[in-house]
Amino acid sequence: MASAEEPRVRLPQLKLDELLEELRARIDAARGIRDRVHSLLEAVLTVGRELDLEQALHSIVEAAAALVDAEYAALGVIGPDGSSLSAFLTVGVTEEQIAEIGPFPEGHGILGEVIRHPEPLRLEKISQHPASYGFPAHHPPMNTFLGVPIRVRDQVFGNLYLTEKRGGGQFDEEDESVLSTLAVAAGVAIDNARLYEESRLRERWLRANAEITYSLMSGSARAEVLKLIAERAREIMGSALAAVALPMEATESLAVEIAVGMDAQAHRGLVLPLSSTLMGLAFSAAAPVTSDDVCQDERISPEPPRFHGLGPAVAVPIGTGEGGVRGVVLVAREAGAPVFSGQETEKLQGFAAQAAIAMELAERRKDAEQIAVLQDRDRIARDLHDLAIQRLFATGMTLQSAGRFIEHPEAAERVLRAVDDLDETIKIIRSAIFGLRSREGAAGAGLRARIVRLVDGETPVLGFPPSVRMEGLVDTDVPYEIADHIVAVLSEALTNIARHARAERAQIVVTTDGREVSLTVSDNGVGIPPDGRRSGLRNMAERAEQLGGHLDVSSADGGGATLCWRVPLPGT
Repeated sequence: MASAEEPRVRLPQLKLDELLEELRARIDAARGIRDRVHSLLEAVLTVGRELDLEQALHSIVEAAAALVDAEYAALGVIGPDGSSLSAFLTVGVTEEQIAEIGPFPEGHGILGEVIRHPEPLRLEKISQHPASYGFPAHHPPMNTFLGVPIRVRDQVFGNLYLTEKRGGGQFDEEDESVLSTLAVAAGVAIDNARLYEESRLRERWLRANAEITYSLMSGSARAEVLKLIAERAREIMGSALAAVALPMEATESLAVEIAVGMDAQAHRGLVLPLSSTLMGLAFSAAAPVTSDDVCQDERISPEPPRFHGLGPAVAVPIGTGEGGVRGVVLVAREAGAPVFSGQETEKLQGFAAQAAIAMELAERRKDAEQIAVLQDRDRIARDLHDLAIQRLFATGMTLQSAGRFIEHPEAAERVLRAVDDLDETIKIIRSAIFGLRSREGAAGAGLRARIVRLVDGETPVLGFPPSVRMEGLVDTDVPYEIADHIVAVLSEALTNIARHARAERAQIVVTTDGREVSLTVSDNGVGIPPDGRRSGLRNMAERAEQLGGHLDVSSADGGGATLCWRVPLPGT
């Protein structure tokens, strides 16, 4: 009997063990799902906490690799063209491996497949897909693949790429679902980081505008304000170089007043034509002008060389066409840096427009102050004429009439001398009245404008436009008499280059530090022959000696000549 009952007892026991095993497996699966959901939630929270865009992107890549247990992970940011990658962040590849592999991918092959078709893509073996291009040398082996797009406000921002699931397994539907969920959270995090970055950037622009307005309205020198505009534009735009150019009076040229940053000395003081320069084109069009590579842009003259090592650039007008363009601000990044986006250009244009308004307000305030001064001068001149001169004239007439009744010769002579002194005093006061009522000289009479007009006139004879650079307070510090000599010397120098040098390039530099002024003219021609005529050079040297200065002339071994005419300024 016992032996017959044993099978009936064992059989339910076996079913119970199977049920327990199944229950344990389901509990383990539930725990796995719970742990994975917790990991996903933790990853979402971690990604969402980041407000810095770059840090947010790094957190997304790291979280993606951890969630699907992938050995390698990457996030590719799609560029403005929508078909290539502008940035590529990786996890699992060392810096040494990256250096050996070479440049980051641009979005071809499998990576480009996810760009062209922004849907999840799961592969058991990358090399078997028709779009696979293979891997470059020194690239780690990769077989399994999972790609998921990241959307920000219905636009594809980039893609997550995962390869090589640890343990040799394949990416499954659950991995795809988890990664797609992370991609949604990543899109929200990226959008928040962008908005935060944009608000911070807007705050920086507003602070810069307030700083410039305060500087202008507090009466700071123009050079200080222009330097402030250039520095803030360079800092906020992340540029290597920034320059500000203003139109020259009575000429069709721009003068680079301020340049800061990389090779700023090559730009400072340059006189630029309105054509064949980025700043000139922006000034003429009263609109922003961009260049992806300022060194290779056919619209921009390579002479004088000034953009070495620079790439993307943008020039925006200070002011608008309706209110009048007051100048141009240019910013340029190093070669290989990202080009300026439309949003960046728009922000810079807004900054320049606000700076123009501040400049106009400062000018209106200065004009009002000047009008007040002129009105006060007119009042003083009127009072001198109507009161002082009339009284002096009446006193003189009285003394002259009284002199006829004075019998003492010496006394009569003294009265006549007093009358003559009164007449002389009246002449002095009238001269003072004339000075009070006189206005500034004609526009375009400054040394800068005279030099530019002379160079423009000589350009057809030379066959090329010379490079012109002027530094210092050329119009203010250099007296009119010395300015005449400088113009004459420059005219003679350019004539000699046109007649004898056979040059293709020439550079003119005028500088002053308030103590002396120098004119340097150089060319790449044949140089000065030893037996050549020296009458022109002798005239230049005599002009310098008359003013207490000197002339230096030299020829380079490879050809060309350099003339340096230098004289001290009065009062130094």
